[in-house]
Amino acid sequence: MNDDILDEVRAIREAHAAAFHFDLDAIYADIKRREMERQAQGVRFIDPPTTPLQVRSRYQRIRFGHRISQALPVDQKHSG
Repeated sequence: MNDDILDEVRAIREAHAAAFHFDLDAIYADIKRREMERQAQGVRFIDPPTTPLQVRSRYQRIRFGHRISQALPVDQKHSG
């Protein structure tokens, strides 16, 4: 399966890594530098969620139930 968007993203990622000789520390430092520049321009970054996934649909309960049940305390498991 060929996806033009994914191919483009992968090419950009490859070019960025090559610019830093595939040095992960240098790549990370560049990403953090760019984030700091964007924040100085007023762009807000959203932190990842710190709470467990909230089940909202029957499909989510079926698909992600094992993850949720592992996160719940023992007394809350199997409670309907």
